[in-house]
Amino acid sequence: MNTEFDLKSITKEMDENRQGEAFSLGDEQLKKYEGNNKKFFIESYGCQMNFSDSEVVASILCESGFQPTTTFQEADLILVNTCAIRDNAEQRVRNRLKEFNIIKERNPSAMVGVLGCMAERLKTKFLEEEKIVDIVVGPDAYRTLPGLVEEAEGGQKAINVLLSREETYAEINPVRLNSNGITAFISITRGCDNMCSFCVVPFTRGRERSRDPESILAEAKELFERGYKEVTLLGQNVDSYLWYGGGAKKDFKNQPEEVKESAVHFHHLLEMVAKISPDLRVRFSTSNPRDMTDDVVKMIAQYENICKYIHLPVQSGSSRILEKMNRGHNREWYLERIQRMREIVPDIGLSTDIITGFCTETDEDQADTMTLMEQVGYDFAYMFYYSERPGTPAAKAFEDDVTLEVKKKRLSEIIALQNRLSYESNQRDVGKTFRVLIEGTSKKSDNDLFGRNSQNKVLVFPRGNHEPGEYVNVFVERATSATLLGSVVN
Repeated sequence: MNTEFDLKSITKEMDENRQGEAFSLGDEQLKKYEGNNKKFFIESYGCQMNFSDSEVVASILCESGFQPTTTFQEADLILVNTCAIRDNAEQRVRNRLKEFNIIKERNPSAMVGVLGCMAERLKTKFLEEEKIVDIVVGPDAYRTLPGLVEEAEGGQKAINVLLSREETYAEINPVRLNSNGITAFISITRGCDNMCSFCVVPFTRGRERSRDPESILAEAKELFERGYKEVTLLGQNVDSYLWYGGGAKKDFKNQPEEVKESAVHFHHLLEMVAKISPDLRVRFSTSNPRDMTDDVVKMIAQYENICKYIHLPVQSGSSRILEKMNRGHNREWYLERIQRMREIVPDIGLSTDIITGFCTETDEDQADTMTLMEQVGYDFAYMFYYSERPGTPAAKAFEDDVTLEVKKKRLSEIIALQNRLSYESNQRDVGKTFRVLIEGTSKKSDNDLFGRNSQNKVLVFPRGNHEPGEYVNVFVERATSATLLGSVVN
């Protein structure tokens, strides 16, 4: 390869084409690491859990002599935290790694590492066949990263992708790389036991385990004391949280009654965090319909600072497809759960995940999904066409027999429908007043601020004398399908 190239133009093009998300600095927490000699750059792809994990990795590296940089050209260590949920995410990561290796030709001492969900499955390709990385680390092995860096510095290919049944990184204080100083994520569970047939998470992140409540509360309190106004409790299946002294969830049913009575379930944890302060908002993501109990919904209704919003993935509106997906619920059960949630919290905000084009899906199955969407009336949704992931039960048992053309056509139908539902939902909010936590400046105008209400809808309004971090009451004057627009009122 010709190494005579314009580094400035190459890196400009890389920044413009980047599909992941790097980070911004500015948190007071980072100041104590400014004297560290080596620098790392980390770029994250995929779900909120990955971004939260990147903050754990940053903490581990900072404590071992690194400091973060937002400029990968000056980094001694470049890390990509990967997502394996869909094929296009993997392709973007591959392209990004190749781009980083162009930079590496100008700085041979720099190291490139892969973290996260792609690590285990593609370790051999990355390290030996394509030779595009020096370090590969799985989601449960981040504590070993400093040692792996030393191995790579010595010329060895460093790898640790072992999964754990215990690791939760409970005592590690994450370095808030992308902090706005107002909102933060707190990981409360890791892994997943649900085994949905399309999903790779149980194989890339391991079995489900919960973090002890004391460490969660300590992290939330520390954030509030530093001025944060909102925390989001994270997990692949967050409302299945269960703590009874460190034992595995699957063993809980065999425990003595006194252990069961003292156990901390998700609704208990929600209340504990909500009680830290009425000025600390509490959100959570992501939920599985089977674990969205009345106890959880009643806790949302009981506390004003627990946001009136639930992300409840349905994936399909067809009971036949849901069974093939091994979701553990059918169409009728899901709709009954939605109805019950709205009985307890009438103004609940709802979003979902939808996959089109799953194995054997027909036009009738697609129609079932669209009628379910109409019946629920989601405020917004995350929508994708099915991407077969190697090693999943679906990849082993079913033929991926829906053509890409049909998948894309059905996805476009779903997106068009959701755009209409989102617009109708937002129009119903015109004339209402909401309490909004200001998160920052609007992307379209420095004269406007934006924030979210309890239902997780974005509101944009004139700045006036207000600043990010404040709570304000905003009267909604008009709305698009994505945003509520209004003005601050007393």
